[in-house]
Amino acid sequence: MSRALVLTGGGARAAYQVGVLKGIATILPRSVYNPFPIICGTSAGAINALSIAGRAGPFRLRTSKLERIWNELTPSDVYRTDFAGVVKNTFHVLASFVHSGYGIGKPISLLDNSPLRKMMENYVKFDYLETAIKNGELDAIAITAMSYASGQSVTFFQSHEQISPWSRSRRRGEKIDLTIEHLMASTAIPGLFPAVKINDDYFGDGAVRQLKPISPALHMQAKKLLIIGVSDNATRPQRNAKMDHSPSTAQIVGHMFNSAFIDAVESDLETLTSINRLAAALPQSLREKNHVTDLNAVDVLSISPTESIDKIAQEHLHSLPRSLRLFLRLTGATTQGGGSSAASFLLFEPGFCQTLIDLGMRDALAKTKEIKAFFDMPTLDN
Repeated sequence: MSRALVLTGGGARAAYQVGVLKGIATILPRSVYNPFPIICGTSAGAINALSIAGRAGPFRLRTSKLERIWNELTPSDVYRTDFAGVVKNTFHVLASFVHSGYGIGKPISLLDNSPLRKMMENYVKFDYLETAIKNGELDAIAITAMSYASGQSVTFFQSHEQISPWSRSRRRGEKIDLTIEHLMASTAIPGLFPAVKINDDYFGDGAVRQLKPISPALHMQAKKLLIIGVSDNATRPQRNAKMDHSPSTAQIVGHMFNSAFIDAVESDLETLTSINRLAAALPQSLREKNHVTDLNAVDVLSISPTESIDKIAQEHLHSLPRSLRLFLRLTGATTQGGGSSAASFLLFEPGFCQTLIDLGMRDALAKTKEIKAFFDMPTLDN
């Protein structure tokens, strides 16, 4: 039974996924190389997905190396924070206003993420993906991006011959040898990072318009899904909180980011849960009579933050570069402005990332029994 790992987007919040993976590696035997034959990643989740799939060695070693990257990560490792870099991109954006709104020579963006490209080129061994597929360690690795030309959610995947491309409403799967371009496309948050050209199309962050984030894993024949999200919605008050002022720019952007990176996963999980209930309740004889023999339940284990990431972000805003702190303050990305959610996506800072890694580790260990059941490991009930 094929197990799939699904890693959602979320910018710096994806550090939480590293903690969960570290917890899973602790629970599994040291000898396990890759417990997930199918790995799907979107946006920042694509970074973690390729960092796991694109490295050799035991799973525990891979997660340890991934943790080291996030522990040492700074904003300057992801995007240029120097004055010259910020000013250059600002003028490029302003110049687009007198050039029909598009960039001259390169796509427009507020930030230059060339440092991220350089770091991931050095870390991910893209050649190893095909090796892992040929030796049976990996069935498929998938990275999702959004096409600016068609608005489709495009899943680029590398796999064995038995998995075929697919096409559905507003989304498709394209079989291809993955490169750094696909990773950079999947992480290109619209407006913040530049779009990436692949063949004759430009692509942006895969979380945008990805209405069915679980779909790629199912198309690649997964029967069991382990989904690591970055939503802290469960920690938020369900009733409307009192607001003393109109929403700030950062608060508005934060809700837009949450809609793109978080809400679709939760909605897709609700749909899958309903389908599983239907599959369990439908007798086999009725399935055969109505020719619905392909309706089968999918085993799902979802792990998400048990503490508010927004509150954690508030405690680390002071550690960002001065230029970015000023920008966030002007847009209301503060405790008073109510926009710390937007800031949490850009907080590529060691203290914030380590806190999320520790939280992910605790949340994974708290689900030790469920994780062992997911991997068909024997458990001892007290």
